[in-house]
This record gives sequence, C-alpha cells and structure tokens, in this order.
Amino acid sequence: MCNLEWRFALAVAAPAMKDFLECTALITGASAGIGREIALQLAPLAGTLVLTARRADRLESLRAEALEINPTLRVFCHPADLSVPAEVDGLCRFLADEALDLDFLINNAGFGDSGPFESSEWAKVERMLQVNVVALTSLCHQLIPTLRHHRPGAILNVSSVASFLPVPNLSVYAATKAYVSSFSEGLRAELRGTGISVTHLCPGPVDTEFQAVAARPGVPGERHAPDFVKVSVEEVARVALRAVSRDRARAIPGLWMSLMPVLLALLPMVLLRLAFASRARPELRPTWRTA
Repeated sequence: MCNLEWRFALAVAAPAMKDFLECTALITGASAGIGREIALQLAPLAGTLVLTARRADRLESLRAEALEINPTLRVFCHPADLSVPAEVDGLCRFLADEALDLDFLINNAGFGDSGPFESSEWAKVERMLQVNVVALTSLCHQLIPTLRHHRPGAILNVSSVASFLPVPNLSVYAATKAYVSSFSEGLRAELRGTGISVTHLCPGPVDTEFQAVAARPGVPGERHAPDFVKVSVEEVARVALRAVSRDRARAIPGLWMSLMPVLLALLPMVLLRLAFASRARPELRPTWRTA
C-alpha cells in the first residue's frame, strides 16, 4: 500500500477521524513536522484547510500533496511569519476576507533555542516568545468567536513534554511550553459547555527539524534521545487528532513519554534539581570561593 493510500485508509477506518468530516481547519507551522503531518491526515476528510508558515514553497508543495489525497479539498496557503504581530493580525484578516469560519484551530507553530540562556541571542529568544506564546494566545483570542459560530469547535495547542519541568539549556523553550499547557487547561475550563474543546499535545522526542532550528553555531547540541522513547511524526499526529475527537484535555504520544508525569510525581524535587545540575554546562556551574 502506498503512502497516500495508507493515510486515506487510516482516516476512513478510524471512527474518531470521522468527527473531522468537512471541517475547516487552520494549521500554523504547516510547512514541516507535526503540522504538515496533521494536514495530511486531515486531508481525506476535511472540507477546507488553511495552511500557514513562513516558507511559501513548502506550503504549495503540501497543498499539492493534500489535493492528491483529496481532489475536492479546498486548500488556502497564507505565508506568514508569526513572530511579527502584524502578520498574525494579517492572517486573521485573511480568514475574515475569505469568509473562512473555522471549526478547528491548530496552533502548531513554534521553535526552540538550545544552549545556555546567558549566551543566547536575544533576537532569537524574543522571536521564540512571540511565536510560542504571544501569537498562539492572540490567535485563540481572535478566532474563538468564529469557532462559536460552528459548534462543536476545537482548539489543539501543541505543547511539549518539556512543559512538565524546567529544562536547563532549553530554559526559555520549556517555559513557553509550560505556558501553552497551563493556558490550554485554563481556557478549556472557561469554554466548558460552549461546544468548543481545547486539547494540548505534549510530544516527546520526534524526528523533525526542531533540533536543527534550535541549535546554535559552535554550541554542542543536545544528546540524542534513545530510539525507544521516540515516536514517529505520523503517530504523533494520529494521537493528537484522536485526542481532539475524544475531547481529551492532554495528549502524550508514546508509552514511555505518557509515563513521565507519573514518574515525575514520585520523584522529590531535590533529586530533580540534581538531575538539572548534571545537565547544565560545566562552565556555568557555580564555583565556591574559600577565604
């Protein structure tokens, strides 16, 4: 069975996926990774996909692939840099101008920065805060009214297992994802009873472009996760969509990653701090002077 046939069979065979029949979905960060895969898994059933990311050529390539899966699908590509507030607003105006009232908002756009905070490039940190936190929050604020028009509606915010704890050398990224998870839980409670569900996705290690984007020139990269904890991008997308269809608050793909919250609850903070210290760069560990 070819790749396109497999995706179509998966979507049609899974009862949960049928909740997305003829939906209108906006996917941010759709040009690669999890966002791209969610688009392809929605393609057999959705009525309209709105794809946004910075790279227009990749969006057009994804559009062609989605139309190959489902020739009746409407696909809109809107290149935008969500680190620029005006472009976030421009995306919302585009949706209004095209009369695209959403059923499904997928806030997938985000990136990290790997290395000590002290030596980080502030411009990159500021862009990360804008994309991971401000743009996601702004899109929820501006687009929830359109979701109300087509209840039931859904919001999927892509967080990370990094949201569970502070992570040295990914400290800002982990903090932004902690915000995404906390915000999603609060928003879910506020929208309970309105017909709009909110789910946050917390993937662990996935082979995407994340590490390449997070890496800094001349700074050693993070150690690779063992293969047994990794989950394929196809599985991550499938778990995410299934969680949304079942109105789950949180989705953690993979058996080992799904055990993490339980294990962390059993560990005292003093041990976790020791683990954090061993992760930090040796040159940044405090040195104690003696008289």
